[in-house]
Amino acid sequence: MTLPNVDFTSHFGAYTEMQHQLSDRNLDRSDFPDNFVFGTATSAYQVEGAAFEGGRGPSIWDTFAHTPGKVEDGKNGDKAVDQYNRLQEDIDLMANMGWDAYRFSISWSRIFPDGLGISVNKEGINYYNRLIDGLLAKGIQPYATMFHWDLPQRLQDDIGGWLSSQIVEYFATYADTCFAAFGDRVKFWITMNEPLQFAYAGHGSGEHAPGRCSDRSWSAVGNSHTEPYIVAHNALLAHAAAVDIYNKKYKADQGGVIGITVDGEWAEPLTDSDDDKEAAQRRMEFQIGWFLDPLFFGDYPATMRKEVGDRLPYFTEDEIKLLRGSTDFLGINHYSTRYVTNSTKEKNQDECDHFDDQRVTTFYEVDGKPIGERAASVWLYIVPWGLKHELLWISQRYNNPIIYITENGMDQEGSEPLEETLNDQLRIRFYEGYLSAVAEAIREGVDVRGYFAWSFVDNFEWAKGYTKRFGIIYIDYQNDLKRIPKASASWWSTLLKSKDH
Repeated sequence: MTLPNVDFTSHFGAYTEMQHQLSDRNLDRSDFPDNFVFGTATSAYQVEGAAFEGGRGPSIWDTFAHTPGKVEDGKNGDKAVDQYNRLQEDIDLMANMGWDAYRFSISWSRIFPDGLGISVNKEGINYYNRLIDGLLAKGIQPYATMFHWDLPQRLQDDIGGWLSSQIVEYFATYADTCFAAFGDRVKFWITMNEPLQFAYAGHGSGEHAPGRCSDRSWSAVGNSHTEPYIVAHNALLAHAAAVDIYNKKYKADQGGVIGITVDGEWAEPLTDSDDDKEAAQRRMEFQIGWFLDPLFFGDYPATMRKEVGDRLPYFTEDEIKLLRGSTDFLGINHYSTRYVTNSTKEKNQDECDHFDDQRVTTFYEVDGKPIGERAASVWLYIVPWGLKHELLWISQRYNNPIIYITENGMDQEGSEPLEETLNDQLRIRFYEGYLSAVAEAIREGVDVRGYFAWSFVDNFEWAKGYTKRFGIIYIDYQNDLKRIPKASASWWSTLLKSKDH
């Protein structure tokens, strides 16, 4: 695409000035408010392994990863990085680095192997008790996510998973069990991680489990035209049901807080034209507004109602009451930024999917000039100012809610030589840039309370398998999953232990 007359100074100027101000000294904890939480994060299927141990039942990611052609390197999470059996080793690593908190996810099928909520798996409960108690013994706060994409396979088979309204009741039962078992010690709950991804990637593009889409060369079942909106609707209702249970049964005694984690790239209008600005706003509403507008305003964005029409479900009055205000904080996962321009391509009203409905064109570079330096993944360009803009957008739209950055990080190619992988200077620059952007957003009034680096260890990166490395701890897959801290781990440890605040 030919580069139009874009004023790049307006994009980069303020952020560049901020970087110059910080370059004369090292970033430290004094750049953030007192009691700001620094944590690291993983998810169950990506790190636990032990797929056939401890009474765990199969999940849709077990099924998907074992289906030939679905994962790039043909591998799966059966063993992953074996955190299930190396729990104390990983906790000790976290403690030695100085982390305040660890965000992990609970495997639904480790608690209810059949997903139905009939019989609790005591071994699963005991595993997470060991994890939680081990963290607390080292002064690390547990942040527990109850759903990070690994739906029990039985629920997919019996009711159609997130496509069924019955999933709300099943998730509520599962959440209730987690609150009862762990809530005396877990004070920060996240109902689910990135519903945008399991709605669209799982039921629109088919790139993630359960792999449903309209493309019959990829999936024998699915309808990309309608299913992502149904899945998202049921996910929101399941979130609200879990929060309602927590608030009514547990919050007064346990004293915790509960929220949801959503994801989105910042959409930067390519030009100052009204069309491009409106396109960027649509893009943000179709990513983040899709899930947060119902929680704050009781309905989906008006733009989505207009573009999606009858494919977008409606909430009842009772559901609106449950949804509104059903979050104590927002978890925000952010990685990258794209330029956005208005699309004049006519939509096929009978076949359009969630992306078509946005009526935008997105891209990372124009006229050969990238929006930022690229990490390993084709979608991950390093654009720290995009995170600041996104935080400001969320703060302004939703009346300055409490925010935690629940994921932020970058990947390396899994095939890089060991010396290059361990000396991950680009990752250090990534964290310096994005943390500086968070600090600037806080100074401008955004209520960010914490930041979680993704990821603690290299792990199973979903459809990319083990071809990408997001960890600050290297995992030697050829040598008994040995843990080796990268240069970024040392950088983080210095930051975490800085006492200037």
